[in-house]
Amino acid sequence: MMDTTAPGITFDSEGTCSFCDVHDRMETAFPLGETGRETVRQQADEMRRAGRNRRYDCVVGLSGGRDSTYTLWYCVTQLKLRPLAVHFNDGFGNPVAGENMVRTCQRLGVELRTITSDWRESKDLKIAFLKASVPDMEEGTDLGIATALYGVAAKEGIRHLIIGQSFRTEGIAPLSWNFLDGRYLRAVHKQFGTVPLRRWQPADPGFNLGVKEIFYYAFVRRIKTVTLLYHLDYVRTEVDEILVRELAWKSPGAHYSDDLYQSLIYYLNRIKFNIDRRLFNYSALVRSGQMSREVALHRISSVNSIEDDSVIALCIKRLGLTRAEFDAIVAAPAKTFHDYPNNYALLKLLRGPIRLMSRLNLIPESAYDKYFNCGT
Repeated sequence: MMDTTAPGITFDSEGTCSFCDVHDRMETAFPLGETGRETVRQQADEMRRAGRNRRYDCVVGLSGGRDSTYTLWYCVTQLKLRPLAVHFNDGFGNPVAGENMVRTCQRLGVELRTITSDWRESKDLKIAFLKASVPDMEEGTDLGIATALYGVAAKEGIRHLIIGQSFRTEGIAPLSWNFLDGRYLRAVHKQFGTVPLRRWQPADPGFNLGVKEIFYYAFVRRIKTVTLLYHLDYVRTEVDEILVRELAWKSPGAHYSDDLYQSLIYYLNRIKFNIDRRLFNYSALVRSGQMSREVALHRISSVNSIEDDSVIALCIKRLGLTRAEFDAIVAAPAKTFHDYPNNYALLKLLRGPIRLMSRLNLIPESAYDKYFNCGT
């Protein structure tokens, strides 16, 4: 499904693209079946040991969508862990997803802790990245989610973060479509922002997550990131049945619709950057045997249903922009993270340590491939 709209993509003599190569290598590195379940059992044992004499064994990121809800359900009902569910609220949550979170945590007997960002900071960052004219316009929220999890873990003395992410169903975005870097965020905010960002504190990181902060959480606080779904036979259609039956879960709509701002993101990506983010999502599903290529091609032939005009208008209004101001942002020349100061050169120098940290779960297991094997 991936094509030359992804910067840096390559194809071999048989027409297999570099993103498929990454997927296949990860399939080998993270086997499913009994081997995968045994890996998860060992991870759970490690979390229980680290959580001994503490109130919680782990932090689980929760959005109310399918992936995170299933991850929390699995931790409680199958692994018998004691998780603390953490949600990051940036002001654009889908009410359906919010109801899912509350109902899920009540039924599972799990505490839900919501970290609400300072609206002035969150709004200012969103507008700054729109003005920066880059496709990764959710940078603030993406880093905010990570810092919310790290901040709560540091405050509570928890050693493990669990995120509901699966490369088999989501894929990995091309680097220039989604470059996560604290220095990049600060550079864009410095140029286009108007509201000062809070300084970093271990238990209240705000929107600060650069190389130094990652080093602190990973090596000083020894916090690990666990991606359970990498090791489980995670099939979306089967998961939906479980969630509806066990938790009365309701779909927020299209994938990623737990965040209303995604409606605006998909729209801008399509009309301004010629990006269809479904390409890497559907490629992963096709490669994993959960969707046929014919179905995927048919779906991308039409506009993604997540692009709801009323939701896009709501997002623009919530940001305090006029339609004319938004249209001017749409018309501005397209750029990428390469056009702003960032840590990419430093990350390339740290390629070896980043690979080791990925393998040791000190950062997400896909981080190495994300930065070095998914385009430029």
